Amino acid sequence: MTARPHGPGQVPPVADILAGDRRALATAITLIESTREEDRGPAEDLLQALLPHAGNAVRLGISGAPGVGKSTFIEAFGTRAIAAGRRLAVLAIDPSSERSGGSILGDKTRMPELARNNQCFVRASPTGGTLGGVARRTRDVMLACEAAGFDLVMVETVGVGQSEAAVADMTDLYMLLVQPGAGDELQGIKRGVMERADIVVVTKADGALEGPAAHAKADFEAALMLHAGGGPWTPRVIACSSVEGTGLDEIADAVERYRATMAEAGALEAKRAAQAGAWLWREVEESLVAALHADERLAPAVAALEADVAAQTLTTGAAARRIVQRLLQRDVDSGSR
Repeated sequence: MTARPHGPGQVPPVADILAGDRRALATAITLIESTREEDRGPAEDLLQALLPHAGNAVRLGISGAPGVGKSTFIEAFGTRAIAAGRRLAVLAIDPSSERSGGSILGDKTRMPELARNNQCFVRASPTGGTLGGVARRTRDVMLACEAAGFDLVMVETVGVGQSEAAVADMTDLYMLLVQPGAGDELQGIKRGVMERADIVVVTKADGALEGPAAHAKADFEAALMLHAGGGPWTPRVIACSSVEGTGLDEIADAVERYRATMAEAGALEAKRAAQAGAWLWREVEESLVAALHADERLAPAVAALEADVAAQTLTTGAAARRIVQRLLQRDVDSGSR
């Protein structure tokens, strides 16, 4: 199929995206991720049109400390998935440049095989200062990729920490990557992140690290027993080598077993519904903050309250409550005119 031309700032035809036009999808994502106020309406209309065609993909969240080998793992696991007939979308969330706001790392350079594969779509997105290891519009971008026909979506977070588990609130399965031989592995992972993991993958299980990887696997299995939540799925720990390809089949089988187990129990549909509600309120919170910062009429009052807090003459809680009250009063005053 010949792709139609789509330029920056344009709204690509929905039919092009549904037909798998990669350029149309890229243009749609640029629109969805845009921070310009005038793009919000067109982006929301586009997403509304795509929404009925989304939801059929397997959604995987991938976290791990820097150096654990996330990109190498995704390249190896993704290549295997494509060989098995999957169409793969990789959403790699990168740190933002403080100067340009753009993506610093650029995962396409770290996943060369996937970037060249016609059955894979790799998109690096800057966090834009958003906490949680994902970008503000990552969930919307994931829905657009699903509408374009990608049936496996992998979201790679910035790193790993207490906040990076936010990716677990938008994916079906949260996969935590850890590496052996890095000291006390269990001390390096926050308990909250561990409790969210559905599969823990011990990477670099080859060569001199094969033995330490086996020990790390046993340690994490013991830790997960303590964190077991009593749901239909029992978290697994799997050792693998992305370079040698060992363990990848076991991980793929665990992913399929997870989906089947959760679906049979009715837990997968319930999980997605709960995630949608959580992201609604996250969007409400971020939209309110954005509206507050954009309102020039409130700027003097907000600046005065910030000065009072800095001078320690007013508590942060009292100042926050007054800011919210002023924002709500502004809307009341606007409605009365």
